[in-house]
Amino acid sequence: MSADIKSSIEGAVEYLKQHPDEARYTDSVARATLGDSLRVSVVGSVGDEITTDMPEAIGGLGDEPSPGWLYRAAVASCVASAVAMEAARSDVQLDSLVVEVDSESDDRGILGMDEEIPVGPISLHVRITVRAGEAGEEKVEEVVERGARRCPVLDATERAIETKLDVQVAAT
Repeated sequence: MSADIKSSIEGAVEYLKQHPDEARYTDSVARATLGDSLRVSVVGSVGDEITTDMPEAIGGLGDEPSPGWLYRAAVASCVASAVAMEAARSDVQLDSLVVEVDSESDDRGILGMDEEIPVGPISLHVRITVRAGEAGEEKVEEVVERGARRCPVLDATERAIETKLDVQVAAT
């Protein structure tokens, strides 16, 4: 499977070298619609769908993952994918890879209790546990770090990105 990943990446790199104007694009839309209580249904342009909810303590039903958990899941899965891609490109066979992500938050921010407290996570901790029997420890660590730094979700977390907020109030 690593050879297939490596071949696909090499093909994509070669294609974009020949067609650099196609490298930049607008990502697909995620459309969130509020349902009952604080339950939100999110759909994508190709039929992807997920439902989120907030904890009972703040008015949700608490029976779906929260958006914050999905954020951590996005970081974890993106880092794992990017590390696997980099390992394939570097001919490092991974025997196992586990990525755990947690964060520290202060609920006073999201609840509007103190404008000085961030509404989002204060810190993020990414732990990567990897086993690659044939490759040396130093090489594996370099590949893992390089791969993690190529994760778009982690990158968006670590640097400020331009964000536009458009509000349209529909007529009643």
